[in-house]
Amino acid sequence: MEWIHMHGIRVAEVLQFNLMDYRGFWLFVTHMGHPKAAFLLYFPVTFFLNRKAGIAVLWVAILAEWSNLILKWFLFGERPYWWVSESGLFGSEKPKLIQFSSSCETGPGSPSGHSMVTAAVWLVMMTSLSSHLQSRSRSPVLKVLPVLLYLLVLLVVGISRVFTLSHFPHQVVTGCITGAVLGYIVIQHVPEGKPLRFFALSTLGLLLGALLLYWCLELGGVNLSWSIELAQKWCVQPEWIRLDTAPFSSLTRDTGALLGLGLALYLKPGGWELPLAPRALSLAFSSMALYHLNRLALPTYPPLLFYCLFFIKNGLVPLFVMAVVPRLVHAIAGQGQRQEEKDK
Repeated sequence: MEWIHMHGIRVAEVLQFNLMDYRGFWLFVTHMGHPKAAFLLYFPVTFFLNRKAGIAVLWVAILAEWSNLILKWFLFGERPYWWVSESGLFGSEKPKLIQFSSSCETGPGSPSGHSMVTAAVWLVMMTSLSSHLQSRSRSPVLKVLPVLLYLLVLLVVGISRVFTLSHFPHQVVTGCITGAVLGYIVIQHVPEGKPLRFFALSTLGLLLGALLLYWCLELGGVNLSWSIELAQKWCVQPEWIRLDTAPFSSLTRDTGALLGLGLALYLKPGGWELPLAPRALSLAFSSMALYHLNRLALPTYPPLLFYCLFFIKNGLVPLFVMAVVPRLVHAIAGQGQRQEEKDK
């Protein structure tokens, strides 16, 4: 692994040297590739374009990020921003690499969570797009367009993760392959018609399963906090280390969103067929609600309080998108229609 890590650092050095003038773009790309973007951006946009595809996006994002967490606990991947100093292989010729606020994630590095979740979620989105385009036209160009877009997204997200020193190239490749395979399998089993009991038990299963595995590994002498200690040691700005990038934050995001999905489906979202204009309005209102929800600061001490509130916060995401906002828009549209009838 030393040889792979060494050459990975060289790749990161070349990328930073040649792409630093465009760092704003690459930081934006890594932000858009963050797993939370699947919950806050790709899910609502897809949902209001295609209800079934939107639910599939959220379902796949939950399972992809949860699986990524479990894999990281077993694979113990290093991250470039700490390995370059921790390895001691460079001596006085240590490469001049720049850290960013997105560099200092605290979990292990393999496989890349950004790449894995992006590969899984965008597979769902591009599959839906491909089906839509093929129903409209038999053009071979339109058939290959979603594939090219999918590969382009994976490429730029992967480059951004190496550029920011968050991952080695092999971790990005592993994440892309794992995410694509997982997305292909999971998309065939979207629980759209499942009862609330299924989602409650699934939430409990994912939560307790991860916690039980964590405790078993800890009891077996495995220090799962090793990556947090290295992040605190080598991150150049202590404020860049945030609790919402810790492994348990992804666990509470996934389980909270899963329970929220079950509650939203229980409330029968989309029981009416909204026309294009009300759907666009629903998307706009949902985006504003999720924007302010995401900006809502949570107390970080004690950590257990933060994780509980983070669970609730992410559980509200599907509820806002699938139930609260559409019902609000439906009520507004209904009142407007009744008023027009009275005026006539």
